[in-house]
Amino acid sequence: MNTQLYIKDIHTLFDDVQRAEIFEDQKMMTDAVPLFSISEINEKYEKEKYEKDFDLKDFVLSNFDFLGAKISIQREDQLPIREHIEKLWDELTRTAYEEKGTLLKLPKPYVVPGGRFNEFFYWDSYFIMLGLQVSGRTEMMENIVENCSYLIQTVGFVPNASRTHFLSRSQPPYFSLMLDLLFESTNDGKVYSRYHDTLEKEYAFWMDGEKDLENGSSAKRVVKTQNGDILNRYYDAENAPRPESYLIDIEDGENISGEEFYRNIRSACESGWDFSSRWFADGNTIQTIETLNLAEVDLNCLLWHLEKTLAKSSALQSLSDKENYYTQRAATRKQMINTYFWDENAGIYKDYHTKKHKNTPSEHIAALYPLFLGLASQEQAKAISEIVAGKFLYKGGLVTTTKESGQQWDLPNAWAPYQWLGFVAMKNYGFTQLADEIKNNWCSNVERVYHNTGKLMEKYNAVDTATIAGGGEYPNQDGFGWTNGVYLQLKQN
Repeated sequence: MNTQLYIKDIHTLFDDVQRAEIFEDQKMMTDAVPLFSISEINEKYEKEKYEKDFDLKDFVLSNFDFLGAKISIQREDQLPIREHIEKLWDELTRTAYEEKGTLLKLPKPYVVPGGRFNEFFYWDSYFIMLGLQVSGRTEMMENIVENCSYLIQTVGFVPNASRTHFLSRSQPPYFSLMLDLLFESTNDGKVYSRYHDTLEKEYAFWMDGEKDLENGSSAKRVVKTQNGDILNRYYDAENAPRPESYLIDIEDGENISGEEFYRNIRSACESGWDFSSRWFADGNTIQTIETLNLAEVDLNCLLWHLEKTLAKSSALQSLSDKENYYTQRAATRKQMINTYFWDENAGIYKDYHTKKHKNTPSEHIAALYPLFLGLASQEQAKAISEIVAGKFLYKGGLVTTTKESGQQWDLPNAWAPYQWLGFVAMKNYGFTQLADEIKNNWCSNVERVYHNTGKLMEKYNAVDTATIAGGGEYPNQDGFGWTNGVYLQLKQN
């Protein structure tokens, strides 16, 4: 029996289950594995749901399997943090050699984030790789790269996560950076050539729609400014409630005037920042979300890195025309990053509003990307270092924005990826003391919470380190892939 599940194939049942809130977490039903064929389940449901003693939860539990829906890490004794993480790598390792429910098959084992996240996630995997590198687990690093390559080759991109309902969006494109990390660990010069075709395919996905654009218009993930310059934005191919947050989206979308509310929500998910005041027109409420109107500094920096990597992989294979093409594209994008994202008056990089033709007001930590990748001038880096020290660094690490909105990607939360980006960004430009402060503030926060709870968390409260981080659509999760990875890497540097 084929147990692969596309949510649309059980839409009536799914809609009823999510609206009835029979599970505390809406993700439960998206991760369910059918025990019978979909047509059989649908037929049974249509027949039985009108019966007097019908119980929806009983029906679901007798027709679907929920094994492994949540990862719970139990320890008899609290180990030293480093030993705990080493054990976690094995406990968070999964395989999916065949399709099961919404889970996509992958050729190699992989590490999942933990908690409710029991599948392969794209950008999380880069930060997980940082820790695997320290742990000497090169084979698992290779597995992650192979899985990403497999997805790019089979579906054209790496989905947000390895489930069928994520086949409409990706996540920040870290594949080229993963290759750098793998090269660092193996010194295998063939890494870039081996994945050249994969790099090109991923680039084609992000640039799809570019050719026919007129000035001041956009298509999919590409924007052409009034001046005819090409930038990129986050985007999702679907404009419907997210299955994994179905009822939340329906309720949030009730009093919306814009036609693409759901696509704006989903597009913010492609950024990994779900959600933040960064995306809100009024800076406060999710109802004003306008992700589609923005070109983002982080995405454009990552695509610059992809172009540079393509130039490198072309050169290694003596493909001089391609090398010139990608070198030129990277040079142009570097210029555009400076033109459109640098806010001279504020002394920080910001997103660009493609309809208002100016920077958005949101000050956020994605401003680190040009420093992380070495795109900023020394003067720009100095200005950012002062803002980071003055507005973003707290005793528990770097916060994500300067605004408290109740969303999880806003103040007071500190997320692992940006501690690493901040550390490297400051080191790159000689701000060593600040780099060390970022590292020490966050690592001591992680250690404090681990000492008190025995857990490594998805996110941390940087302002009130005695409090567990909150905000967002679900409770703080423990596990936790990218925290483990960044913590190990920072402690080694």
